[in-house]
Amino acid sequence: MACSRMKLELCRVVQGSSRLGVLKGLGRTGQHSLEVPGCLLHTHLGTVPHLTQDTLHTLSNLPSVTQVTLSNLAEHQEVLEEFKDGFRKFAGLHDTVLYCSLHDPATPCPTGYTTNKTVSVWGSGGRIELTVAKFMALQKTVQPDWYQSMADGETWQNNTSRKRVRKSVDRTLAHLDECLLVHQKSQELEGVEVFGVVEGGDILDERVRSARETAKRPVAGFCLDGLQTGSMDQTLRTQLITAVTKELPEDKPRLLQGVGRPDEVLACVEAGVDLFESFFPFQVTERGCALCFSFDISPDPELAVLELDEERGTAGEMQQNGEVNLDDQMQMTSFEINLKDKRYQDDFRPLVEGCGCYCCKNHQRAYLHHLLVTNELLAGVLLMIHNTAHYHAFFGALREALASDKLALLKRRVLGERVRQTERKDGDR
Repeated sequence: MACSRMKLELCRVVQGSSRLGVLKGLGRTGQHSLEVPGCLLHTHLGTVPHLTQDTLHTLSNLPSVTQVTLSNLAEHQEVLEEFKDGFRKFAGLHDTVLYCSLHDPATPCPTGYTTNKTVSVWGSGGRIELTVAKFMALQKTVQPDWYQSMADGETWQNNTSRKRVRKSVDRTLAHLDECLLVHQKSQELEGVEVFGVVEGGDILDERVRSARETAKRPVAGFCLDGLQTGSMDQTLRTQLITAVTKELPEDKPRLLQGVGRPDEVLACVEAGVDLFESFFPFQVTERGCALCFSFDISPDPELAVLELDEERGTAGEMQQNGEVNLDDQMQMTSFEINLKDKRYQDDFRPLVEGCGCYCCKNHQRAYLHHLLVTNELLAGVLLMIHNTAHYHAFFGALREALASDKLALLKRRVLGERVRQTERKDGDR
């Protein structure tokens, strides 16, 4: 395998773990870059749900990396093979870097279908079983700029035995070695980068072993798998990520799979994560909700917290201030407002005061409420515009906070009263 063109150049490391920098050398020609901490552009078959390419590009500061998944692409392999020019051209994508992951983070996958030689993905037509040979044939057909190696990621449930976790780590390393062997001999994948996958469930020493062994392989970066929302509480996730990142080289990016909630993003960045999948705005949109949390780190941090207390309190009552449970990926969070609620039928404010997206500049909460209760397709379009813009702006604020030593202030703005309550409890001990 040729020397990786992808390099992470760090500008700052804050409090020992939070990393600010730029991921350079992306794409076949290396002309693209991505700021970290950052996120990828979540798509379904190359399209951001609800949005056309023209509508999408009315948004500014979009990530330079588009994520597609084999769970969506595998059933179209024959068509792509006949097309011959790769998925980017097939889907009409142009100036973007294409990253291919195994599963769609917005769609939970059934478990219990892995073997020593295969993993399964689930598309609209059902289960598709992949050997390494079929997996790599798909990569040659898709022609991404980088892809996640094949992995056994079915050990995220908290009742998984140590023996099963150990087997998943062994299988994932074996899959990586086989993928690299095929990759190195493939002309179609010349210049394409591979990310190794770190598994290990909730067992610390297996996580460390997986990270240490994966780091020995010629990979361009690392996917941290099995830590998704709903699989474990944030304290354990932070402990595992902190241990894993100590085993990984500093100049290679760490992509965390399956985590998108703002509070969890902040905690994981503090533990050393660089990249996230941006499926969270899509999930919020599908619930008929709008992201409505503050991340402004201007000199007066208390004002917006007070403004959002009432609305966020409603969501908090539904979910106990964001505590994790197994259905957490699908439930409403305290970072969003439910526009189907009758109280918004005569609320003529924008979704978020000061938001510059098309939806907030042109429409009111009452109009979104009307679209939702009448099942108009435009509701999804407008919500997705806002939620995508708001989420990516949050990552911009996160990078700004790291650059200006205001991470603690950002956390207070994003987390609101929960942080202050925790700090008071800690102070009483």
